[in-house]
Amino acid sequence: MSDPTTIFQAQKAAFTAALPVAADIRRDRLTRAIALVTENAEAFCAAMSEDFGHRSREQSMITDILASVLPLRHARRHLGRWMRPERRPVTFPLGLLGGRGRVEYQPKGVVGVIAPWNYPVNLVMAPLAGVLAAGNRAMVKTSEYTPRTAALFDALCPRYFAAEELAFVSGGPETGRAFAALPFDHLLFTGATGIGRHILRAAADNLTPVTLELGGKSPVILGASADIARSTERVVIGKMMNAGQTCLAPDYMLVPEDREDQVVEGLTRAAAKMYPRLIDNPDYTAIINDRHHQRLTGWLADARAKGARIETVNPAGEDFTASNSRKMPLHIVRDVTDDMILMQEEIFGPILPLRRYGDIDGAIAEVNRRDRPLGLYYFGSDAAERRRVLDRTVSGGVTLDDVIFHIGQEDLPFGGIGPSGMGAYHGRDGFRTFSHARAIYRQSRLDIAKLAGLKPPYGRATLRAIRQQLGQTGSGGAS
Repeated sequence: MSDPTTIFQAQKAAFTAALPVAADIRRDRLTRAIALVTENAEAFCAAMSEDFGHRSREQSMITDILASVLPLRHARRHLGRWMRPERRPVTFPLGLLGGRGRVEYQPKGVVGVIAPWNYPVNLVMAPLAGVLAAGNRAMVKTSEYTPRTAALFDALCPRYFAAEELAFVSGGPETGRAFAALPFDHLLFTGATGIGRHILRAAADNLTPVTLELGGKSPVILGASADIARSTERVVIGKMMNAGQTCLAPDYMLVPEDREDQVVEGLTRAAAKMYPRLIDNPDYTAIINDRHHQRLTGWLADARAKGARIETVNPAGEDFTASNSRKMPLHIVRDVTDDMILMQEEIFGPILPLRRYGDIDGAIAEVNRRDRPLGLYYFGSDAAERRRVLDRTVSGGVTLDDVIFHIGQEDLPFGGIGPSGMGAYHGRDGFRTFSHARAIYRQSRLDIAKLAGLKPPYGRATLRAIRQQLGQTGSGGAS
């Protein structure tokens, strides 16, 4: 691997020498990025499965291959429209006198992408849709938790891209710190909130603009009008996808106090139907490594010791202690309290705490007393209640009557707020995130400075212009 600083300098020089970046060049890069994924899809799925100990091939095809190709194709299709300059109105009466204003979106330069381990292809390639569409060069730091996937990127990228266009950097925390300290023109980090704080500090030394895609405790609010069977099935699909190792996974569930038993029954039935067995089930993914498996097991023990009731959904009665697969069944945790670690940290695993509420304002208060989440999910047919939840909460994004789906909409911005992140990308919003909106004003041929009283020596025209702009008439009285 080349030194990251050397790669950065080469990309920066190449970017400056090649300006401007034409639409055809951008489309070609997007096309090559699509080929990188599609032509090596099986190899990527195999590498991810090795990294996880087992990962569903079909899930990887959906969440990492298809979810990478669709944003890249979307960007390629809409690029011409996104690149068009936008005409903007100018201050009256300059427009009448010939002044013109517009915004042109130009590439920033070299963009750094620090990718996580949980979706190690998608969370590299989906951001690159906006990065490449905006005309930038890119460097990607892959996760040390998925070394086989990282090695595959290292091996494949040179077949599709010159190092001055796109390059991958692999390594552990030291490499990551050095990478974040490079003077990028923009830096995107996806990962844990705690690490995001370190990334922000490193970027501050270079005044590098940063987009942080973090996580947090994304709640599900089950309204009193919700269909229990449909809602619980959709929650289980989102919670057990990738074994809960998803930044937008439902982290805890707020349920009406008189419907908790029905919710537990619905969750259990849905999980058992989709995953009648787990250890040898090719559709179910393992926990990424021993450390995370031990973390989740420890958090369950902590909850149990503090009075929680834990219901393990194990329809085949399998012995997980005798297996070295690191697969973990869904655990529904009842009677949770704030002193349990499960209610203090993002879970990132197949564990779902339930909290009861008396009325919808109680559920809203429960959400609002915690950090603002990356996602919020509401189920229910009561339009007034739905509107109240939307108006009285703040979150990165929302999916109504399902979970996670808002991330898959290329024409909606994806991003967090506060501890769940800053900035957004996807579609046109991603193009603009990774572009510089350059203001351009063209002056009239008329002597505007004289007409506006801006040219010294100042006199009556100057005072008249000031009064007009302040909305005053006469010798100083208010109009």
